[in-house]
Order: sequence, then structure tokens, then C-alpha cells
Amino acid sequence: MTKDDNGHFAHKHPSDSEIDLRIISALKERASDGGVPCAVAFNIASELGVTPGIVGKTVDLLELRLKKCQLGLFGYEPDKRIVKPAETVSEELETCIQKALTDNRLSCEKAWEIAKESGLTKMAVSSACETLGIKINACRLGAFQ
Repeated sequence: MTKDDNGHFAHKHPSDSEIDLRIISALKERASDGGVPCAVAFNIASELGVTPGIVGKTVDLLELRLKKCQLGLFGYEPDKRIVKPAETVSEELETCIQKALTDNRLSCEKAWEIAKESGLTKMAVSSACETLGIKINACRLGAFQ
């Protein structure tokens, strides 16, 4: 989703896209104010044994918004993003991030892996990226590339 989408997220996908009725039901049950938090989307994926990307695609097809990105990059009110640069970044964390870069960007998936492996929060990794001037891309739910 980009700032210019103003809804109409389904247009990102082929018009004949198939959707799993279990995912639709779970999303409708847990959606509020026209959206679904990132953590809820991941819980649904885990519970139903599907990829986060399939849940994200279904969110789009239902014209729901993804909210409260676990990396703090989008979906918050009123400022949209809440991630702030870290005051300091350890040499060890910087090295882990640098090793995981592809085309000078860190994928969402790699950010999550680094957080898990280093015992940090996902937000701590994205804050370090802000400090280092590194963009995070390839949202696992498909919100941004």
C-alpha cells in the first residue's frame, strides 16, 4: 500500500484472485475500524497454516487496511509511523544488519530474523535501521515492497 492508494488495495492483485474463506472469516471477525493489525494478520496466518503473504493479499482483496506494523513503519495514528532512530546502535547489531542487506535494503523478514536471533524487539531493529539510514522493504504481508 502506498500513500496514494486511498483504499482500492484489491487493484494490486489480478481480478480473478482466489481467496480462502477461512481467512476471510478470520479477518472479518478480527477487523476493527476498517483494518487489521499486523500482529493479528500474522496470528491468523499461523492459526490457519498459510503464509503471511496470503493473509495480506486477502486483507487487500477485502479492502481492509493493515495497521500497527510491528516494525513501526505504518498504520499508526496520528503520525502513521512510530519508529524513531535509535540513540545508539551496537557494532554487533550493525554488522548483523549489514550482512543481511540486499541492494542496500533490509527485508522485513530479515529484520524479524535479526530481532529473534539477537533477543531484541522488532522495533529495536527498525530503529537501528533508521539510525543507519537503511530502508526496510518487502513487507511480509505485502503492504510495501
